[in-house]
Amino acid sequence: MRPPRRLLGAVVAGALAVLVPGAARAQGNLTVYCSVQEEWCRPMMAGFERATGIRVAMTRRSSGETLTQIRAEASNPRGDIWWGGTGDPHMQAAQENLTVEYRSPMLEQLTDWANSQARQTNYRTVGIYAGALGYSYNQPELQRRRLTAPRCWADLIKPEFRGEVQMADPNTSGTAYTMLATLVQIMGEDQAFTYLRALHRNINQYTRSGAAPARAVATGETLVGITFLHDAVTQKVSGAPVELVAPCEGTGYEIGSMSIIRGARNMDQARRFYDWALTPEAQGIAVQAQAYQLPSNRNAPIPPQAPRFENIRMIDYDFARWGDANNRNALITRWDREVRSGSR
Repeated sequence: MRPPRRLLGAVVAGALAVLVPGAARAQGNLTVYCSVQEEWCRPMMAGFERATGIRVAMTRRSSGETLTQIRAEASNPRGDIWWGGTGDPHMQAAQENLTVEYRSPMLEQLTDWANSQARQTNYRTVGIYAGALGYSYNQPELQRRRLTAPRCWADLIKPEFRGEVQMADPNTSGTAYTMLATLVQIMGEDQAFTYLRALHRNINQYTRSGAAPARAVATGETLVGITFLHDAVTQKVSGAPVELVAPCEGTGYEIGSMSIIRGARNMDQARRFYDWALTPEAQGIAVQAQAYQLPSNRNAPIPPQAPRFENIRMIDYDFARWGDANNRNALITRWDREVRSGSR
């Protein structure tokens, strides 16, 4: 006798359940706002889909642009989780109640700086990587113009670099905001803005993305680009003739972060992504994507090319103060008024 069709279907389904891993059987959808480079966003999303079977829709924007989008969508959120980008806008989103508390079971595997980021926001964000601020320059172009290599922040306002420096706009870029907050902590606010007005005379373009100046240096579009050092390493590893500078006066750093958006439509899937993104395996994807930040999981591989904090004069960056919404808005407003709108 042939078995009933329902029984046969159940047997087949049971056999498939044994053959297909539990992660791959998972179903659902997830919308991720990604604020690192596209070359890292894509393999991260593909890795999560392979690990879980959850389908991911991803949008890539800079951290400043993503914060603006999340604010605009607050009454009807379209995103579920925000992965990557500098920590200051993530902290501001937490302060504005745009993100929700989540205490991942992975926290015990993370570095002190990653957990500190979580504690300061009542676990509404968490550190996923870290990277030092600095700049890069195009070595052949520097030699062709017979210029002395810059080593300090002070060098970038010299007359010989008129029209030769590129940086991002702090309205859209977390990298550029980190620079503002770094200079204020090194010099004091009034002196920092005196410096920024002088630097403005040497700027050839304010880009939307913080990594764009590193690419412009690599192609010779600009002589100097202010960026996170790991973005310049990506260009150097790819063969570009660039040199990296950790400024002599000292420099700040970012804690790239991750947050679950308040009102997420796919909350369970968002938590699964959050936990997965903190694993050594997920953080190891950075190396494959030529991203050279320091990972937050203590067991994740550190790329040998990654700029190490112990080799850089780092300031004691005050993330709580400069991640505060009022302080952040005040700095950017002053920059718009006194620097961007100022005359050259």
